[in-house]
Amino acid sequence: MTAVTAVALQTDPAWAEIARRAPKMAATMGRYLDQIAVSLRPSSVIANDNVLRIFAAHIVATDPKTRSVARINRTHIEDYKRALIARRTRSGTPLAINTLRMRLGMLRTFFERIIEWGYDDAPPRVPVFASDLPKADEPLPRFLDDPTAARLLRAAANDPDPFRRLVVELLARTGLRVSELCGLEADAVTRQNGSWWLRVPVGKLHNDRHVPLHPQLVELLADWSAREPANDLGLLLHRHGRPIDRHVVGRILNRVAKAAGVGHVTPHQLRHTLATQAINRGMRIEAIADLLGHRTLRMTMRYAKIANRTVAEEYQAVSDQVDALYGRPRPLPSDKKNAAQRRIRQEQQRRLLANGYCGRPVELDCSFESICETCAHFQTGPEFVPVLLRQRDHAADRDQTGRRDLFDQILTRLEPQLA
Repeated sequence: MTAVTAVALQTDPAWAEIARRAPKMAATMGRYLDQIAVSLRPSSVIANDNVLRIFAAHIVATDPKTRSVARINRTHIEDYKRALIARRTRSGTPLAINTLRMRLGMLRTFFERIIEWGYDDAPPRVPVFASDLPKADEPLPRFLDDPTAARLLRAAANDPDPFRRLVVELLARTGLRVSELCGLEADAVTRQNGSWWLRVPVGKLHNDRHVPLHPQLVELLADWSAREPANDLGLLLHRHGRPIDRHVVGRILNRVAKAAGVGHVTPHQLRHTLATQAINRGMRIEAIADLLGHRTLRMTMRYAKIANRTVAEEYQAVSDQVDALYGRPRPLPSDKKNAAQRRIRQEQQRRLLANGYCGRPVELDCSFESICETCAHFQTGPEFVPVLLRQRDHAADRDQTGRRDLFDQILTRLEPQLA
């Protein structure tokens, strides 16, 4: 019996019952949990423990003859899926789609790994298929609009408690996750090349990063450090000498939100709000990803969907045509002339791409201007010089100075390779 299972037998009656009725199954699952504990965070191990325990309890209750993992087949999985659908939470509601996906996904990974690792109690094939996992919902980030965010920050500025103001300002101006905020170390504030930065501890995605600090935050943090005596917690933020957690942060934010009259606000909403504000004002996707500590750009691209100007532009174009069907008056000759001039001006301002053009009207800003060429993963070489020269000249002819300078810089970097 592995160490993980031994501990579980002492503390969890459910595991003890599984081990009594199906000792080989319990031993295999315990061995697996013991292995993933080496590479996963404790919270992930606990989640896997919970998923396997519930699944094993279902197997021994519905099919007592199945006492090992190797005997589990597709029929057991289909029966378990029906049980999950019928299961209810404490409030009487069905399990959420994401919960179903998480449980079946962990179960599928369990089977995949013990087969890959050559466990003697592994089934001949994975009985959980990828199609068993329900498609996860992909809601857009919930954020505060600019007036609401402004009211919240004004209420924080007027709060008599400097700690509450500091917590809200940090969340709103850095985009920290609440776990990252609570885990900030005492020496998290650093100064590099004349700028102040906040070192964010390794967290959810196992990555370490530095976040630039707003001057106002620097003042608030300095004032807080002067007020609060040193202690042995090793944390930047603490309340009366005790560490804070997500519940303390939630209460602080709700109190300030109530004073602002904006209703319930969560810490993660402030993270979404900062990202949305940044992308609406032209900050590059890669920079936002670094700021928020995203592992992939796919996570950051959700914010681009909130203010998709391409959708707005094409919708407007279609709306104009639909309005014409409903008898909208035909434009006067002068209107036609103005429309023609606009089309000519847009044609002149078209952005040359590698394989075509961007037809964005000049009146519309674009958050993705030069995104490809300024991306950290953009690569080019001498063989692309003719195309880069053409793009540089195209931008210069149309007074697109930013793009012209960008291509000049790229061409300058390539000069040593052309020598």
